[in-house]
Amino acid sequence: MAQRISAVFQGQDFWVVNKPSGLDFHSEADEAGEKQPGLAVLLQQQYELPELYPVHRLDKMTSGLVVFALNLLAAQRFQMLFEQRDVEKYYLAISTHKPKKKQGWVKGDMLPARRGSWKLATTQTNPAVTQFISQSCRPNERWFLLKPHTGKTHQLRVALKSLGAPIAGDRRYDAVEKAQHEDRGYLHAYALRFEYEGEDYEFVLKPEQGERFLSDAADACLIEWQAPWRFFKMKEKQDDR
Repeated sequence: MAQRISAVFQGQDFWVVNKPSGLDFHSEADEAGEKQPGLAVLLQQQYELPELYPVHRLDKMTSGLVVFALNLLAAQRFQMLFEQRDVEKYYLAISTHKPKKKQGWVKGDMLPARRGSWKLATTQTNPAVTQFISQSCRPNERWFLLKPHTGKTHQLRVALKSLGAPIAGDRRYDAVEKAQHEDRGYLHAYALRFEYEGEDYEFVLKPEQGERFLSDAADACLIEWQAPWRFFKMKEKQDDR
């Protein structure tokens, strides 16, 4: 049975929806070879939308906020917003490893590695740039709040891997034998903030899947991060001093 996609915001020009973890953005064949509808197809089918334009995407394991434009003009406007980095994006991640540092920046060129993976280089010709903070939530469990300043493939997953703290359940960048015991990949598109046609929009969405995201300690971990843009702006001013 197809997963029901929940709409977080329904506007005239765009919708914001909650992508479930484990659902591919695009339609794909399952193990039996049968084509399974992806997020965009399910959304269009379930809400009978005449037009739908993806303006950004999330990896299969990643849950959370996704914007879809409802007409070509809106899609072009969002494309410009993303290209000019005028859309603030914030992600939650959990690792069961201790990171090399608990907050700061990860910067470096992304280079292709084996079997579709990527790795972080020390060069900075066209670097992926990620800002992050973290906190301990439970024993052997560290939560990360990440703000990507660029939009490279697998950027956040590689950034945490480079810190020695791969994302729990990430079968590409963590040890497979360890990742396969997790009930999901623990990366979630948590918040979006942007201006569209003169109006400010802010969206924050707690994760709805995964034992680690739904533990009794999770709410306490998220209290400080309810409005992540405020915290990061303060950190950026401190870093600029």
